[in-house]
Amino acid sequence: MAPYASDDSTTAGEVDEPRSGRRKAARYVVPVTVMGVAAATIGLVPALADSGDPDLPKITAQQLIEKIAKSDVQQLSGTVKISTDLGLPDLGGLESSLMSGAASPDGGGSSADPTAKLTELASGTHTLRVAADGPDKQKLSLLENAAEYSIVHNGKDVWAYDSKSNEVHHGTASESGKDQRPPATPKDFAEEALKAADDTTSVTVDGTAQVAGRDAYKLLIKPKQSGSTVGAITVAVDAKTGTPLKFTLTPASGGSAVVDAGFTQVDFAEPAASTFDFTPPKGAKVTEEKESGKASEKGFDKGEARRHAPKSLPKAEEEDLGKGLDGMKTIGEGWNSIATFDTGGEGVPSGEAGGDLGGFVNSLGDKVTGKFGSGTVFSTRLVNALITDDGKVYVGLVTKDALVKAADAGK
Repeated sequence: MAPYASDDSTTAGEVDEPRSGRRKAARYVVPVTVMGVAAATIGLVPALADSGDPDLPKITAQQLIEKIAKSDVQQLSGTVKISTDLGLPDLGGLESSLMSGAASPDGGGSSADPTAKLTELASGTHTLRVAADGPDKQKLSLLENAAEYSIVHNGKDVWAYDSKSNEVHHGTASESGKDQRPPATPKDFAEEALKAADDTTSVTVDGTAQVAGRDAYKLLIKPKQSGSTVGAITVAVDAKTGTPLKFTLTPASGGSAVVDAGFTQVDFAEPAASTFDFTPPKGAKVTEEKESGKASEKGFDKGEARRHAPKSLPKAEEEDLGKGLDGMKTIGEGWNSIATFDTGGEGVPSGEAGGDLGGFVNSLGDKVTGKFGSGTVFSTRLVNALITDDGKVYVGLVTKDALVKAADAGK
């Protein structure tokens, strides 16, 4: 009878090729703001709540991971609830200022731009409707109070529509067959977690659950090392299809999940073809994606760092931040990996000279010292970032002490 934890503790290294050295360090690259750190970690987080413990045939962790890998669900529709608690402080008016600086990668300033809209998922609870019919048709809708925001990918067209402002953002898919919607489903999160797993990771089966009325196995992923801010990740995997239905990340510090993302309703039947039709409403403002915005398809590059920098950040400092990303490297391994780069600048501006960013530092940053000198640590419940006064950046899913130790070792 469930729950039954699997006796075999396997590592991702045993079920997939080693990931050490291959993990994209870019996932840790963030602007020098906690909001930037939060936005960069959306794809890493979620939590699991059971509504029952079905009696299912026993399965090993390796078999369950293989089941996820072999899952080939091309068609589905459903409702996803996602709650995020990164522990961000109330920024008041400053939050709007920082977000406006990170809004549109193509400079269009459209409220429908997905880059701007996705930052809303960094906090609070949201309800999403999702649908998919193969690799060329997806739709994601964020339901808000008396408003709806949707991203529709149909063939080569990618449309985003904000009903509140009646604005449309239109782009072209970079390559046919590539899922164009942003990561927001349990499957997206599960894939990112398994990519991050290596031989420093413990992976076990931790019983069963019912999610959205479907029987599921629970896959438990935990760092073997100490020093990481990640406590555990739980993925509820549909017993029939192998599709992740719910995904949970809880912090090592305890308390509620950093993010809880899971289906509340799911249907694996083919969605109606009209689901993926979109025509800009009459009177809507339509913004076409510019060529400059396509740099984001290649990952978080130096150009993207400049685009995401707060508007109050002086141009010279934006250039310094971008230059530093060219020399970015990863130190440590597994969940204790830390991305580090040198901005070439003089740390984070403070006081009146720093404008909005200076005030941000004064209210949120914690001053730390060590052999490396002194610097400022920005924290969420998951990601910590140390920016030294001489412009070096250390960031990762690790504790403050781990960042200071890494900075000291770099001297």
